[in-house]
Amino acid sequence: MDSSLIQRTTGVAARLQTWWTVLSIALEERLVYRGDFALGTLMRFLPIITQIFLWAAVFSASSGKPIAGYTYHDFIAYYLLTMVTRAFSSMPGLASRIALEVRDGSVKKYLIQPIDMVGFLLLSRVAHKLVYYTVAAGPFALVFFLCRGYFPGWPDAATVAAFLASLVMAFLLGFFLEATIGMIGFWFLEVSSLLFVYMLFSFFFSGHMFPIDMLPGVWRTLVEWLPLQYLAYFPAAVFLGKITGRALVHGLLVQAFWVLFFLVTCRAAWHYGVKRYSAFGG
Repeated sequence: MDSSLIQRTTGVAARLQTWWTVLSIALEERLVYRGDFALGTLMRFLPIITQIFLWAAVFSASSGKPIAGYTYHDFIAYYLLTMVTRAFSSMPGLASRIALEVRDGSVKKYLIQPIDMVGFLLLSRVAHKLVYYTVAAGPFALVFFLCRGYFPGWPDAATVAAFLASLVMAFLLGFFLEATIGMIGFWFLEVSSLLFVYMLFSFFFSGHMFPIDMLPGVWRTLVEWLPLQYLAYFPAAVFLGKITGRALVHGLLVQAFWVLFFLVTCRAAWHYGVKRYSAFGG
């Protein structure tokens, strides 16, 4: 066997072993405070009750007529699904952590150690989601069982596959989008205001608060050009059968484009940010 091929194979194996070690350590870190993690996970289910009563009041005032093509049951099912999608795509503290490490100089450890910062943070988030869904699997199953009457039925296999694909891409899109925002810390000392604006826009225009179908004319068109809808609205709408056929294929391709776009943007921001970065002290 060619010596260069052996070296490349050995190098790949070493990198895989490194990333597996990083993932294992990240999983162990998430499991240190299991009780606190489990309690925090359970508390996230409380807003469901508020949403059920809120939309019950809204539809009672409208004599039960559908709103933007959604019935009362559709709205509850949609909100339950957005809880799942947001659990995949939300990256609490990611952007602020990156900006803070750039500001206080702790980002230096990624420059002197053979560990890629973006890859390390990605594996940390994978570990977080694995632990979260392991803990939340029971409560999610119970909530969806109790609320099964709000769903029109189980979708076909193709729709479920598209839904799962959109969830994975929602996770990747959420990670690389917020990581890109955090990288702005290489150029600006404070990014908290920018992060607040992003979170505000994301809450409204990702579909987390209400389906973007409810937006009128030009506003809906504008929001559909943004990547935010793929963080919450799109996967939920796919599961409910609101997006089918060519529109579904087109939506998945556009979502994949946004994932690739922010992956490249994040990598470029890291590459050029490190070039202009300087830190002093221990």
